[in-house]
Order: sequence, then C-alpha cells, then structure tokens
Amino acid sequence: MPYITADDGAEIYYTDWGTEGTPVLLSHGWPLNSDAWAAAALFLAEHGHRAIAHDRRGHGRSSRTWDGNEMDTYADDLACLVDALDLRDLTLVGHSTGGGEVVRYVARHGTDRVARVVLVSAVPPLMVRTDDNPDGLPMEVFDQIRAGERADRSQLYRDLADGPFFGHNRRGDVDQGFRDAFWLQSMACGHRAAYECIAAFSATDFRPDLAAIDVPALVIHGDDDQIVPYDVGGKRSVELIADARLLTYPGSGHALPDTDRDRLHADLLAFIDS
Repeated sequence: MPYITADDGAEIYYTDWGTEGTPVLLSHGWPLNSDAWAAAALFLAEHGHRAIAHDRRGHGRSSRTWDGNEMDTYADDLACLVDALDLRDLTLVGHSTGGGEVVRYVARHGTDRVARVVLVSAVPPLMVRTDDNPDGLPMEVFDQIRAGERADRSQLYRDLADGPFFGHNRRGDVDQGFRDAFWLQSMACGHRAAYECIAAFSATDFRPDLAAIDVPALVIHGDDDQIVPYDVGGKRSVELIADARLLTYPGSGHALPDTDRDRLHADLLAFIDS
C-alpha cells in the first residue's frame, strides 16, 4: 500500500487513481478516512483527472501518533503528500473537517501548487460559540461528543450515522449501507486521534485562513446540515474568501458525498474543468 512519511516520521496512507490528469486531492471528514471519498475519486479519475485521497494521521491506515492531532500538523502532513507526489495545478477538496485541513494548508503553505479550492459541508470559519463568534454552537455540543467518545465510541458513531450526520433522523431514507460504512470507518480511527480531533474541528479559528485563499473557491453546503449548520459554515465562509461562489443544496444535510453524490460529482467536475 502507498505511504508517504511526514516530518515527524508518521506514515500517511493515500490512494492515487487516474494518474494522467490534472490532480484533485480529497480530504475527508471526522472520524472517517479516504474511503469516504472513494466514489468521487472513481468518478473524477474516470473523467480525466488524477484523484488522490489520504487517511489523516490517526485515521484509517495512517500512523496513530500520540501527538499531532491538530490542524497545523494535519496541514503539514498534507504538504508532505503534495510535495512527495509533486502535485501542481492542484484542486484541493475538503469535506467537513477536511475543509479545515485544506484551508489551513493554504494559510501555512500558500497556493504555488494550488489552482482552486472546494469546501463541502466544511467546518470553517469557526464552529464553537465565542464572544466574537456569537452565532456558533455552544461548547456543550462538543463536550457531549467528547463524552460519547470516551464512554462508548461505537454507540456514538451509530447514533451519528442513524441521526444527524446523514439526516436520517429527518427523513428515515438513508441506506443502511451508508450508515454502516460510516460506523466501520469511524471504528478504524484511533481513540486518541478521534477524541483530540473534536477540538481541532470545533475550536480552530479558520477566519484568517479563509482570507488567505487567493485562488478561486467553490463552497457547497446543504441548508439542513445538522453537523455544521449552514449559517455557521458555508454561508459565512464564502463571505471571507476573495473569489468564492456558494452553492446551496436545499434540504440537504451534512453527508453530501453520499446523500447527494450525483449532484456533487457533477458540480465538482464542472468547477475543476472551468
């Protein structure tokens, strides 16, 4: 299996499909791994692009390090992958936590290799409520997730999959296979990595990072997202990026790579090829 070595020696697993085309790097959400992007990677590779997806450290098949479970290290790991594969004219695509990872990469490493950025149901600008972010979510929301991670992480992931992650609690129409895949990928995440990443995705302030994006950006968000609410995430992010367009998916929830797969694939391809 292909790995690259991060600056601290951690081994980062990745997949690399369709190696002849313009590269697209897909960054996954918490507490998943690159398999969450498998359908999009296959689609993009079949339509002339090179699709790369990695397992964030502590997740999936990558090293379960004790330290480094925060956004700066995630972004630096991403830079190691981009440099090792010598990717240029690159499209960075981040779902949920992965959206934070790609904007932190831009802030720390610039856009010399990056042509465009896509944020899908992404956690920026800042999820948690603070004095200067009064519309954010109360800290108690994330404390409850941490408590579930400590007490019975398997049940936590079942509850998320059967409820707000896919919006199954709204409509009851999400395939069992999608929900089972979420649980399976989540259980492959290291316990410490999953616990510490809760702070990484909820309390990291990405507002300066968004302002650093100097390439075209596409922000895609469902207006019934129960994980990263539309008004907290996509709607605010697009206001902070110099050259950004917002695509709103009416009635859609958080898990757009699964629940809105065909539309998302078409929108990604149109933006990358534009």
